[in-house]
Amino acid sequence: MDAVSSSQSSLLEQPPEMAAMVRGLHVYYGQRLALDNISLDVREKQVTALIGPSGCGKSTLLRCFNRLNDLIDDCHVQGQVRLFNRNIYHPDEDIVALRRQVGMVFQRPNPFPKSIFDNVAYGVRLQNKLPARELRETVRWSLKAAALWDEVKNRLDESALQLSSGQQQRLVIARALAVKPKVLLLDEPASNLDPISMLKLEELINELKANYTIIIVTHNMQQAARVSDYTAFIDQGRLIEMTDTRSLFTHPQQKQTEDYITGRYG
Repeated sequence: MDAVSSSQSSLLEQPPEMAAMVRGLHVYYGQRLALDNISLDVREKQVTALIGPSGCGKSTLLRCFNRLNDLIDDCHVQGQVRLFNRNIYHPDEDIVALRRQVGMVFQRPNPFPKSIFDNVAYGVRLQNKLPARELRETVRWSLKAAALWDEVKNRLDESALQLSSGQQQRLVIARALAVKPKVLLLDEPASNLDPISMLKLEELINELKANYTIIIVTHNMQQAARVSDYTAFIDQGRLIEMTDTRSLFTHPQQKQTEDYITGRYG
């Protein structure tokens, strides 16, 4: 991992309303440039959507916020990603602590082959030895926050694999919330859900932003328009345009953006 700016006391000033700031970000897979000089801001307790064609670099950018790209062989990063005024690519950054602050939900629900209760409690048990009563309360709170409690409160000992896909995705969100993160990364979380489950997930996202900063990758532009406050359009590893969602979809400033959102792209 090769960060150009490694000083925690960088000259880059991060306003308090910004949860994250990205400056001059380049990501390489071997010799291939996946992200080219990305700079953008992510506002705290807002939903930021990343849109663009397949393979444009959306998920690569998303994984930069919790350094999951570190796990990819021959991947290296240049530039700066500041999260709550810390350069998370500083050599002294505690990556385990970072990932506790930045929860991630993937495209396909990935519950563990454990009970519903144990799924939500899993990360909490790794971090703390809580008294049983406090652990139960944390699980209950997390399931309520993920809008799943009423559906599973009498089934906590059942296997999470028995839940529907939509319920499994909300369970995974509950598992992420249980460790009290500040940021949620959602990588196409509704792409495999039926319309009703997708609607429930979108309603949940709108509720969660009161307490969390959310960054979502989606191919569904209607979904981006419904759930996000800000939208970034990325193409071929470059940030083409980013502004508030309403402006981007109604008055895009770049022809490339307009072509994409109106279906004339390609």
